[in-house]
Amino acid sequence: MTAGIRHDEMRKRNRALVIAAARQSGQPSRTEIAKLTGLSHSTISAIASGLIEEGTMREVGQGDAVPLRRGRPQVALSLNPDAASVVCLYLSFNSLSVALVDYRGETIAIRKHRIPTLEMTRDELLDATIAAVRDLAQGQRGFLRIACAVQGITDSAERELLWSPITPLSALPFGPALEDAFGVPSPVQNDCNMMAVALRWLNPERYSDNFIAILLSHGIGMGLMLNGKMFSGTRSSAGEFGHMVHEPGGALCRCGRRGCIEAYAGNYAIWRRASGKGPDEKPVVDIEAGEMEKLAELARREEGPARQAFREAGRAMGYGLGNLFALIDPAPVAIVGQGTAAFDILEPEIRCALAETAGGQHAEAISFETLPSATPLILHGAAMTALTGLDRDVFAPGLRTSRQAEPSPKERSAQFSRMA
Repeated sequence: MTAGIRHDEMRKRNRALVIAAARQSGQPSRTEIAKLTGLSHSTISAIASGLIEEGTMREVGQGDAVPLRRGRPQVALSLNPDAASVVCLYLSFNSLSVALVDYRGETIAIRKHRIPTLEMTRDELLDATIAAVRDLAQGQRGFLRIACAVQGITDSAERELLWSPITPLSALPFGPALEDAFGVPSPVQNDCNMMAVALRWLNPERYSDNFIAILLSHGIGMGLMLNGKMFSGTRSSAGEFGHMVHEPGGALCRCGRRGCIEAYAGNYAIWRRASGKGPDEKPVVDIEAGEMEKLAELARREEGPARQAFREAGRAMGYGLGNLFALIDPAPVAIVGQGTAAFDILEPEIRCALAETAGGQHAEAISFETLPSATPLILHGAAMTALTGLDRDVFAPGLRTSRQAEPSPKERSAQFSRMA
């Protein structure tokens, strides 16, 4: 390897560090970037000057900066929101949310569409997704990436939705369809993985290298961060906590199998048990939030089927977490979604079941945080996935030859025009 190539690789690495520091901190000064990255002030100044000149970064006015010491105030740096934009999609049961996000991570526009996911054909579902992106982008500046979050299992190559309870269809090629329509990279991600990505950006002190994000709603999902990396399988997104077996041969699950954690802890399972229906009863497609709130209030007031249903749900969750902790050791847990409204009923049973497992020893030290709304987290995680992909592939790209200069603002504008 020549000295010139080594220098270019180091420059690429340092440039990526500065962009990442600005994305994490919002509006850091050069001094703050130096603390975050370990780079010298001269290196940061040189990289920042180049990023500012090309339009990727900009300085915040001195009047907006808070002095860190006497004398001249520190000048803050910020990613330029106009440098690029990305589209974020979230496909869930009967719902398609789509957002346009600028390079700094701020939402420019967002729309939500109601679509009958269980009834749509393959072409109808793919066409509706493409149409939602076109509708959002009409009259807007072009975008450089699409991040598609879906409720269900995706393939490890991030190209397809393999299976989902929201549609009877399988192997839906959302990635290739979006890329053919718009000409930009369009990875397909599991929705719970995107929740975990968002949590790590929003609260890095609690959610750092090892933690679990569990979706507690009509179904049960999980995003698992291990050693700073999102866990995924060799063939699929994996992490299907809700479909770990709690009771072999037990209650019927939406996946068609029996005894899954979800078949006891999902909204449909709690409603089924509280309503006096048997474990062989086919899961209902959806339950209104108000109906689940009524069941929770009834469970709080008196003994009976409703309270027993929530107890069984909590124990299924607790045993599942205990088994997981036996493999990875205890870690912070975020419980996300509409089911958190009844977490005060569930938590004692979760902790009781945890304490009975090898992975749940010292269960009292295991911490839970509840967050009632999943969609904003999922869209935020999709946005950060798309933006950090741009950081890596466009704004801090791989080694270039001497003839491959980085795109100028004019060239980037031409890219936008071609994709609009």
